[in-house]
Amino acid sequence: MVRRIADLEVGELGLGCMGLATVYGRPDPREARATLDAALEGGVRLLDTADMYGDGTSERFLGEWLPGRRDRVVLATKAGIRTRLGGLPAGLDGRPAHLRAALDASLGRLGTDHVDLYYLHRVDPRVPIEDSVGAIAGFVQAGKVRQVGVSEVTASELLRAHSVHPIAAVQSEWSLFTRDLERDVVPAARSIGATVVPYSPLGRGMLTGDPRATTRLPLLDYRRFLPRWRGANLRRNLALVDRVREVAGRIGATPAQVALAWLLGQGEDVVPIPGTTRRRSLADNLGATRITLTDGDRAALDGLQAAGGRYGRRGAMGVLPEDAAG
Repeated sequence: MVRRIADLEVGELGLGCMGLATVYGRPDPREARATLDAALEGGVRLLDTADMYGDGTSERFLGEWLPGRRDRVVLATKAGIRTRLGGLPAGLDGRPAHLRAALDASLGRLGTDHVDLYYLHRVDPRVPIEDSVGAIAGFVQAGKVRQVGVSEVTASELLRAHSVHPIAAVQSEWSLFTRDLERDVVPAARSIGATVVPYSPLGRGMLTGDPRATTRLPLLDYRRFLPRWRGANLRRNLALVDRVREVAGRIGATPAQVALAWLLGQGEDVVPIPGTTRRRSLADNLGATRITLTDGDRAALDGLQAAGGRYGRRGAMGVLPEDAAG
């Protein structure tokens, strides 16, 4: 089924590309390229990256893969988070001058003259969102950007941004484990016709139940430091994953497929972007588009609530606040 972000036609699922950098362990480049090929052949059009992922590593990887495929891809990237060595976040920067330099650097790494969707990655509290989005509106006029998005905003910030330039997409964390945006942000997005693009729709992999995403994390995996993967929180969350697994067993699906089908059922204006660099996981995720959950299935899932915050009291790696990190 075709879903849309403004005039951009995308599939029901996009592909998050943060894993192309060393975030969830070191990816196998050959397998990652094969996964991108398989995604394209499987009907995935939306590829989502950001300049901070590995300090440009993800964008460079896509830039090497894109030649000959650019017209088949809806390419999204983001800016607004400054990084230090290795792509670790070092703070927020929504100044127009920073965004201009960031876009040009992203286009260079991606090897293209435009991106289809450009997000303000986070709102810089020192810069009015109207100024940041106004700068991105200028990129649209210059032909470097087709549509404008914002990430991890409040409903009020979204409406302020939209007053400057039409906002095509709102990207936020949304999954069975993270439901905060349903109260205010999703209704605000729908009021202006913006598509909601959930990142981490599988709870950063925990909802798959795969030990490689739960109890046997790779050495370089940053989830080792997140509250939901620690001590009693992890034990409680794995018990919740078992409840997802029970639904999956009843309908002949996998836990990942159930979690994604739950999100897809929230509306045709929702385009989740699960990330993976492995073909096997990609195929599993795409299987969610063939699943329809019953009201009983949904009732069994709607009450889930993960133990532990997304990032803890100090935010993402001690830099970004809990409600603005990701």
